[in-house]
Amino acid sequence: QVQLVESGGGLVQAGGSLRLSCAASGSIFSINRMGWYRQAPGKLRELVAHIATGGGTVYASSVKGRFTISRDNAKNTVYLTMNSLKPEDTAVYFCNAGVVVTGKVAEYSYWGQGTQVTVSS
Repeated sequence: QVQLVESGGGLVQAGGSLRLSCAASGSIFSINRMGWYRQAPGKLRELVAHIATGGGTVYASSVKGRFTISRDNAKNTVYLTMNSLKPEDTAVYFCNAGVVVTGKVAEYSYWGQGTQVTVSS
């Protein structure tokens, strides 16, 4: 019904930058909150940032001031611009969206497949 496809991960040196993208497609009536989560080896998945339809944002304290989340509602796409990357930012980054499917009333949470971000020291 709904697919989230991430792109933009890769290997970067500490202090560098990357931009992740996540495009949602399928039987979408509306998308509410969109966000990025990450999971490092041996750790729980954690929130990085999320953004409401109107643009309100929330960031994890560990990334505030370095990462910027944005969205293009016309393209059903959310972005994560990551600057001043640190080795501790190394993780698989997952996109998440709260989607109301066409013909339905309830909102469902969908996840992307994840994209690897590796920051070398």
